[in-house]
Amino acid sequence: MAMTKARNPREALLWALSDLEENDFKKLKFYLRDMTLSEGQPRLARGELEGLIPVDLAELLISKYGEKEAVKVVLKGLRVMNLLELVDQLSHVCLHDYREIYREHVRCLEEWQEAGVNGRFNQVLLVAKSSSESPESCSPFPEQELDSVMVEALFDSGEKPSLAPSLVVLQGSAGTGKTTLARKMVLDWATGSLYPGRFDYVFYVSCKEVVLLLESKLEQLLFWCCGDNQAPVTEILRQPERLLFILDGFDELQRPFEEKLKKRGLSPKESLLHLLIRRHTLPTCSLLITTRPLALRNLEPLLKQARHVHILGFSEEERARYFSSYFTDEKKADSAFDIVQKNDILYKACQVPGICWVVCSWLKGQMERGKAVLETPRNSTDIFMAYVSTFLPPVDDGGCSEFSRHRVLRSLCSLAAEGIQNQRFLFEEAELRKHNLDGPRLAAFLSSNDYQLGLAIKKFYSFRHISFQDFFHAMSYLVKEDQSRLGKESRREVQRLLEAKEQEGNDEMTLTMQFLLDILKKDSFLNLELKFCFRISPCLAQDLKHFKEQMESMKHNRTWDLEFSLYEAKIKNLVKGIQMNDVSFKIKHSNEKKSQSQNSFSVKSSLSHGPKEKQKHPSVHGQKEGKDNIAGTHKEASTGKGRGTEET
Repeated sequence: MAMTKARNPREALLWALSDLEENDFKKLKFYLRDMTLSEGQPRLARGELEGLIPVDLAELLISKYGEKEAVKVVLKGLRVMNLLELVDQLSHVCLHDYREIYREHVRCLEEWQEAGVNGRFNQVLLVAKSSSESPESCSPFPEQELDSVMVEALFDSGEKPSLAPSLVVLQGSAGTGKTTLARKMVLDWATGSLYPGRFDYVFYVSCKEVVLLLESKLEQLLFWCCGDNQAPVTEILRQPERLLFILDGFDELQRPFEEKLKKRGLSPKESLLHLLIRRHTLPTCSLLITTRPLALRNLEPLLKQARHVHILGFSEEERARYFSSYFTDEKKADSAFDIVQKNDILYKACQVPGICWVVCSWLKGQMERGKAVLETPRNSTDIFMAYVSTFLPPVDDGGCSEFSRHRVLRSLCSLAAEGIQNQRFLFEEAELRKHNLDGPRLAAFLSSNDYQLGLAIKKFYSFRHISFQDFFHAMSYLVKEDQSRLGKESRREVQRLLEAKEQEGNDEMTLTMQFLLDILKKDSFLNLELKFCFRISPCLAQDLKHFKEQMESMKHNRTWDLEFSLYEAKIKNLVKGIQMNDVSFKIKHSNEKKSQSQNSFSVKSSLSHGPKEKQKHPSVHGQKEGKDNIAGTHKEASTGKGRGTEET
């Protein structure tokens, strides 16, 4: 029996023992007799080994220690005998055995199954981004045909395997589905439908959550990814060229919690990822990095050579499918989609999966309250305003209740602002209490995950998606209790953007600034005061007017500009070209029938290993963008049903 044909540790062990010369086999039995074993393992008596042939020894070791431990015991003896070639071959079989254990771990991740990642997946469009384009540029693609990309081909180079890219940057605006796509890739690999035979391991790493690692070591990162503190890290790292790390949400690398590390500069945990990206650690492994375009200015200096791919969200056909899968009631699905089709702004906005989820949630919330949808949003900011207004606590007694509606709004704004200003996207329960927020009661805006930190389990909250945190950050400039001036932080933000204007090339406007600029338009301004029951002081209004004039003089691209600017005909041609080649964007539907489970754009963190407790509130995280995991669950946030999950 050849080692390469060994299907499990039992067969590999028998092969290794049978391959030994007679003298070496006798030496191995000698070393096994006197070997120091792990605590609790019975020692081998001299008489037990007398006269045994290889098959008998294999049976004895397996009966005493089990298959895996028996292999480890023999490996110890072979290393003492310096039979290193045999050690490598036997270890390789063990590695592949653990690979199957890890695949099963990924396939059975409870949070992924509940979030629907393994159910119906709404396809997204991927196009190649020219390497000659400035990485900071978010300008629309030129009018030539878009070069479509399949997920299966991200790490292929066509006819020249030697030139296959080992580093791919997947960029896209907030909510375009980067996180959901990344997690679906890991799951498809685990089921054997993606990159078969190419990678031994595909690890999903949420950049937002790396801050929670207890140690800034690669081994600790692998333990966490595997959900196993006993994972055979040495064997896993033996062939780094067969590893793929998916670093999701580079733009969400958050500052550490420890006070002593809040100074400028990289924290040790950030440095761990930077070493991977710079190819200083595991230079032959493959990397997929997802990020919003705004963060490319910080990412690009770390890259030596990378393939750039842009994610564009939903095709026209997929938008209709999304509504059909979100609303389990066919009549409600048709009614909601009819509203969207009649509003050109809404229809274009639904190209972005995250915004599509916000629109569906808002419309469903209005339907459940028996309210007619009279609003006509003019931009993406109006859509977020409609959602937030729908799910904030109601106004009491027909008046403006400071305690319910406005107070909750102000508290959400203060939490969001503190997070953005300190590059923080995860919040402990104590931080919510400091801002007078009750996380479980605000499932429409916040979601939670339990994390195993050493021996303790801690609950962390995050906004459903980073775009919600940006929206409340923008609102924080308007709801300050001290409205005598705009404030130092906002002035600093304006100055930073003004300075960026002087740099060569275009830059993407921050999502916070886009939301704020849209809100400051006259009609939106009045609508905001009416919806959220507060008044902007004349003094603050004057400051905001000056701010608006400064911002409008700048020619920055707005978030989602690229997606919204693509002509429908252009996207249709892209879809047609892909279908003619008999491919689907290759995150396949695992079930073409209408799914009654949650939609794939709400997913919980793969790094959450704490005991699962039933939660009464759904959540769509983002940020963990996805982070881009905003585009959501079938179970509307307002129903109070479902389970806390993390971004599309």
